[in-house]
Amino acid sequence: MARDNNGPQSDSATLLELLRTPPPKEQARSARNRAAVLDAAARLFAEHGVEAVSMDQVAAAAGVGKGTLYRRFGDKSGLAAALLDARERVLQEAILHGPPPLGPGAAAEERLTAFIDAYFDYLLENLALIRTSETAAVGARYRIGAYRFWHRHTAILLSDTPDPEHAAHALLAALAAEHVAALLPELGEQRLRAGLIRLARSAMRTQAPAPERDSVLAPGRGHGDAEADHGDATDSPDQGKPLG
Repeated sequence: MARDNNGPQSDSATLLELLRTPPPKEQARSARNRAAVLDAAARLFAEHGVEAVSMDQVAAAAGVGKGTLYRRFGDKSGLAAALLDARERVLQEAILHGPPPLGPGAAAEERLTAFIDAYFDYLLENLALIRTSETAAVGARYRIGAYRFWHRHTAILLSDTPDPEHAAHALLAALAAEHVAALLPELGEQRLRAGLIRLARSAMRTQAPAPERDSVLAPGRGHGDAEADHGDATDSPDQGKPLG
C-alpha cells in the first residue's frame, strides 16, 4: 500500500486525533469556576494586554480565590494555554475533517500552504497569548500538546523530503510567536505571509538524494519510493540480484 502524504487520513488521522488535547472533564462547580476564570481573563487581556494583567486581577474579576486560580492554571502561561485550547481545536478539526485544501482531499503542497496560511491567521489573532504560552520557560513551545499536532501534520505532508521531521520543525520555527512578533513591525503581515508560503513550497520541493551506485533501489527511484512499497521488494524475484 502506498504512503498517504496528503495529510491526516486513515492511520495518520488516528495518530493526530490522539495528539489533540481533549476538553477537560470536571464537576459542575469546577466547570463553572473554570469558565468564569477564562471569561475574565479573555476580557482583561483584550482590554489591557496580556503583559499588563496580573493573576490577582484575573482572580478578582472571576470571583474566585487566588489559590484556586494558581492550583488550576499554575501561572499566566497556563492560563494563556487554556484560553488557546478551544481556538486550537477549531483549526485542528478543520485539518482533520474540514474541506480541502486545508482538510483532506487536496495534494500535499496545497494542504501545506493552506495550513501555513490558516495557522498564520490563527497566530495573528492570538499573538500575545501564544507568545506567552510559548516563552514561559526554555523549550516551552515544544512541550505544548498543540505543537506536537502541528509538527506531525506538517511532517506527514513533507514525507517525500529527505528528513520530514527536521523539515517540519524548521518550517514551524518561522511561525514561532516570538519570531513573528519581532518581524511584524518591520516586514508587515503581507510580506511575512508571502515569505512563509514561499518557504513552505521550497521545503515541499526539496527532493531526497539520489541512491548510491551500489544501492539495491532501481534506477530513478528514491528512498521515499522504496518506503512507499512497505517492504514489497523483499518478495520480488529480483531481490538480491546485482544491478545492471
